[in-house]
Amino acid sequence: MNHDKYSSPFMERYGSKEMQYLFSPEKKFKTWRRLWVALAQAEKELGLNITKEQIDELKEHVDDINYDVAKEREALVRHDVMSHVYAYGVQCPKAKGIIHLGATSCYVGDNTDLIIMTEALGLIKKKLINVIDELSRFASKYKDLPTLGFTHFQPAQPTTVGKRATLWLMELVLDLEDLNYLIDSMRLLGSKGTTGTQASFLELFDGDHEKVKKLDSLIAKKMGFKDCYPVSGQTYSRKIDTRVLNVLAGIAASAHKFSNDIRLLQHLKEIEEPFEKNQIGSSAMAYKRNPMRSERIASLARYVMVDALNPAITSSTQWFERTLDDSANKRISVAEGFLAVDGVLDLYLNIVDGLVVYPKVIEKRLMSELPFMATENIMMDAVKAGGDRQELHEKIRLLSMEAGKNVKEKGLENNLLELIAADPAFNMTLEELKKTMEPSKYTGRAKQQVEEFIEEVISPILEENKDILGMKADIMV
Repeated sequence: MNHDKYSSPFMERYGSKEMQYLFSPEKKFKTWRRLWVALAQAEKELGLNITKEQIDELKEHVDDINYDVAKEREALVRHDVMSHVYAYGVQCPKAKGIIHLGATSCYVGDNTDLIIMTEALGLIKKKLINVIDELSRFASKYKDLPTLGFTHFQPAQPTTVGKRATLWLMELVLDLEDLNYLIDSMRLLGSKGTTGTQASFLELFDGDHEKVKKLDSLIAKKMGFKDCYPVSGQTYSRKIDTRVLNVLAGIAASAHKFSNDIRLLQHLKEIEEPFEKNQIGSSAMAYKRNPMRSERIASLARYVMVDALNPAITSSTQWFERTLDDSANKRISVAEGFLAVDGVLDLYLNIVDGLVVYPKVIEKRLMSELPFMATENIMMDAVKAGGDRQELHEKIRLLSMEAGKNVKEKGLENNLLELIAADPAFNMTLEELKKTMEPSKYTGRAKQQVEEFIEEVISPILEENKDILGMKADIMV
């Protein structure tokens, strides 16, 4: 690595090698050449004077790009596409006259962007499903481990550790639905020409509209797509970039929520993210185990959510059939949006794979609050024994306030059960009251909800995608 110039953190810290490659110059330029081959093949099939020999020559040099020739040419003509047309032609002298025939720069530029985004969405899907798989295992394992619930981050009715994990899972399932829809809707630009009218291709095919229409379809299929967008200006609608980044931002938001909860749980010492044997938590406080990976998720996720504004603003400010003020912004915002979410999902997978649960701490906190949660049941039992419901309700209210005061102001243990046992109106012994303190009695259908959700929603997703399961995330730093 060079130490004397800026290097993107996405290269050194966050983005995986797979995602970095998708947005690399090599991937871009090799895709350009694949598109030129597809164009030549389609034009030949539709009757243009292009030979098999010329196409074979183009195919032969798809991957061995002569970058030095292209760079030298670009310094002269100041046009990246025409420089690569020239460089390709140097390698393919027989075919140089038909490279890029009828096309404009956006034929390779925009189609390549759509191809790369579609492949990148596929990688995101793979990682998202692996996170869902790992998280579902965690949810199943702890489906019946009672834990204190929180509303407003204040103690509330108990749930289970596994049920809480299904809340994170549910959001990922929603993201997957959005992602699947988006992937299914992706199309190519095709061969639309300088203002989207296909005028140059109509000229090439002597006014044959059907052949020009067929050209788009042939190119799409050769590049692995169902079809092309039916209409466009010179470029595909930048609204597509907006849709893509919005889905990425949705995944980022879900991951951020998960990371927030883990950070809070780690503060409570109930659940911790994995901590390596030689990892240092703090440069000053050697004892600390900080939720640094969750914090990194939060950091990158915020970047993506804000980054999604870039394509939205770019899309809204395009002029007529083409303007170039999208280019610089687009090549940064789209690539970095993908790289950031890629990093987020690697972190998510890594954390879930190594989550540490502390049942004793969870139980201790739950039991300290459970008497408050159990008061309704206690009141009903007392009524069955002959008590007055309204009178008992008021007594419980007053006794709960007294017990709360003991905890908050005096630092004592919660003695609500003792206070209730001492009140003759309840006609219940301390032993009888303690029998009501079984946590599983207060978790409702949490366990069953986990089982049903995994069986009915998650398992079909995993079965459908079983060929891509088994990923492990390698966190660089």
